[in-house]
Amino acid sequence: MRNDRSNMEIEEIIRASMKMTDVPEKELNFKLKAAVREQEALLQRESAMHKVSLWYLPMILNLIMFSLLALFALLMIENIYLSYFAAGICIYVGAAGILLTIVGVKRANIKEAITISIEKRGALA
Repeated sequence: MRNDRSNMEIEEIIRASMKMTDVPEKELNFKLKAAVREQEALLQRESAMHKVSLWYLPMILNLIMFSLLALFALLMIENIYLSYFAAGICIYVGAAGILLTIVGVKRANIKEAITISIEKRGALA
């Protein structure tokens, strides 16, 4: 086997290429980090989901139902005292439903739990 100089040169070139000396400049690194942070901030501002909170829906349905029952009691019951009594109970239960919903939302913190997420459409979504 011959040991000539060309093999030594090739070996030196291979060793030199294997060394990692390519480190990005600090300015380029800062620019890339700034661009990534800017894009993250943009995505956080414009989320892909639109959230609709429905915590008030049971309260409104309860109020409508008992208001209609009170109206029905006033119109259909012939005895005036009994009709006012039934309508008063219905209005009382409707008001209690409002109070219970507000207390339940504050105590159990269920506003986030009763939400519907709607996906936005568009180029950025």
